[in-house]
Parts: sequence; C-alpha cells; structure tokens
Amino acid sequence: MSQHPPLKGFKVIDITQIMAGPYCTMMLGDMGADVIKIEKPDGGDDIRRAGPPFIADESATFLNISRNKRSVVIDLKMDEGVEIVRQMARDSDVLVQNLRPGRLDAIGLGYDDLHTVNPQLIYATISGYGRTGPDKDRPGFDLMAQGAAGIMSVTGHPDQPPVKSSIPITDVTAGMFAAFGILGAYTHRLKTGEGQHVDTSLMEAGVALTLWESAILFGSGVSPGPNGSAHQVSAPYQAVRTGDGHITIGGANQANWERICRAIERTDLLEDQRFLNNQGRMSHRTDLVQILEATFETQTSAHWLQTLQDAGVPCGPINDMAQVYADPQVLARDMLVELEHPTLGTIKNVGSPLKFTETPTTLKRPPPLLGQHTDEVLADYGYSANDISALRERKVIQ
Repeated sequence: MSQHPPLKGFKVIDITQIMAGPYCTMMLGDMGADVIKIEKPDGGDDIRRAGPPFIADESATFLNISRNKRSVVIDLKMDEGVEIVRQMARDSDVLVQNLRPGRLDAIGLGYDDLHTVNPQLIYATISGYGRTGPDKDRPGFDLMAQGAAGIMSVTGHPDQPPVKSSIPITDVTAGMFAAFGILGAYTHRLKTGEGQHVDTSLMEAGVALTLWESAILFGSGVSPGPNGSAHQVSAPYQAVRTGDGHITIGGANQANWERICRAIERTDLLEDQRFLNNQGRMSHRTDLVQILEATFETQTSAHWLQTLQDAGVPCGPINDMAQVYADPQVLARDMLVELEHPTLGTIKNVGSPLKFTETPTTLKRPPPLLGQHTDEVLADYGYSANDISALRERKVIQ
C-alpha cells in the first residue's frame, strides 16, 4: 500500500463558508489535498460561530467540517489582499468558492480573471441556483433549495405542513458534486493541460436526488406527495412499529415480501387478494401496514431484527445519534475518528466514507484555529518574513 493519499501535492484555495463549500474542500483534504482556507477578519468563516453546542469557543459544527485545512486570514476588501490570492492562484490547482454570486468577480477574483493568471487552474463555484438562469443572482440556503427542488413536497407525512430533511442534504450533496466535478476537471487537465470552470448549485443537487419522485412525474404526469417513511413505489418498504419502538423492513420485491410473511408466521397474507403483488400492496398500503404492525407489536425490535435477519429479510434499527456511534459496524468502518486539536485536546469527527486499497485517506490535521497558518502558507507561496510582517502591520493579513 502506498503511504501517500491520492491527492497528495494537490493545492486547493478554499474561499468558502458555512456548509456546501467547506464540505467539498474537506473531502479533497481527506484525500490528501493541501487545502488553504482563506478566512475574513473579524471572526472568519461564519460557521465558526454556528451553534450551540460549542466546545470551548469553537462551534462543534465547524470542528466537524474543517479538518485537513490550513487557515489564513486575508482581508479581501483590500487590494493587497486580493493580490495575495492572485499570487497563490498562479501556483495552485483549484480554487473553490461559494460566496454570494458575483462577489469574487467584483474584486477581480472571478474565473475569467484567474484563468488569465493560471490557464490550468480549476475554478469551482457552488451557489444557490447556478451561474445561469433567472435566479442566478439569488442567494440560496439549504432550506430554500430543498423547497425549490421539490424535496419538501415529498418529505414528512400526508396532510401535514411541509417538512425539510433535517440533514442539510442539498448543502452536503452540492459539496460532493463539486468535489466530483473537480476530480473530473482534473482528469481533463491531466490529458490536455487545460483548466476550466466547474459550476454546481444547491438547487441542482436537490433536483438530482429526486430520482424516484421525478420518475413518477415523468411516467404518470402526477406529482407525488409525502409518504412518511414509506417508499414511493414499493410496499412494504418503511418503518413499522414494534413492541418497544420501530424498525425498518424492506419488502421491495416479491421474494422479500414472501420472506417477511414466512418469518413473522403470517403466510396467510400470501393468499390475501389485496397483497398478491406489489401493485396490490401499494393500493392497500394502509391496510397492509396496520396488519403487519399488529404482529410486529407482539415482540420487541431486537426480536424481530434477529428473526428477519435469520430469514434473509432486509431490515434494520432506527438509531439515534448516540446509538450510531456505538454501532459495531460504524466503528469497524472508522466512521468515528479522533483528532488532537491544538487547544481543545482530543475531539471527535465523522470519519471519511471513502476507503482506498492503495492510497488511504488521511484524517490527521485537526480543524485550524483562525489564521493559525497565515505565516506558514504565505512563506510556502514565496513571501519573505519581511513581506509577511509588513502585510500584518497594514492589517492585510491576521
């Protein structure tokens, strides 16, 4: 196995804040990229103050999305600060930004400006709605994107107010799509030597996730609505109540439906004319779930999970977050990691979902203090100690 992660030596300028952009750059950092997080004076990334909870003076959210980065404080309202970034761009592979649309273009740090400086630079923009179209200048947040993308129309229970996914799903997915796009652009550059602009948005990320729901609309002309935990096209495929809680069951095909009936000793349901096939089970889902829960409520979740697993039925628990990080499978897959923070000591982080056989991810650099690496990074980019001191005296850097 190589000792080097796959993106070792890959230089990333990170001008992002809150969630989507930082998640993108953290993924690149986990794969070994040298991520330089450029933060504003007077507090840095706004997510540093997002909470509660706080661990000492740091937001727990910031700590969980900022590993494998070096923090530099540069005042981009000053011409000298802009010039520092331009100099960094000459010797970097990627710039990622998710500031308000037009913000970097207005100060000479847009794609066209930096493409002139470095034609090989990959420039990634994450916005609320994308760089084109009538909404291109609108600021966007996860809540608005979930609404605009239709996610809130299919989340929750029927005849209830709109519900968003508690997970910031368009933020996180837009960050993942941006990282995916950056790697695609990098592959293109390796072949041609050309950089390019990668453009994605929260809204597009949300729409891209609606595969089942869009298929229903395209196939029937009818917009689907919310179904609680139930599936849009398969039954029974949802959470069911047990004697002491809930579990999930996956009767997503005929074979699994038959396994469920045999496992819970309800083979009579296999002869019920309402439930002979998936179409019938979908049409009579309310009756089906009531009948199933009457049986599941006679035993505990643990009993049914073991019974269904022994029968080869897809099923699972509904864990709270504490139970997630006590789950042996989660721990076996290194989805809980510990990092040594410079002031907070040992902190916990969500692990990387990526596993490589030859080029392992690296989760060793803890979330940075604000401006912790300013001198170090500027020195890497050729600034002398006197240059750095002069910039600090003029409050260009902190």
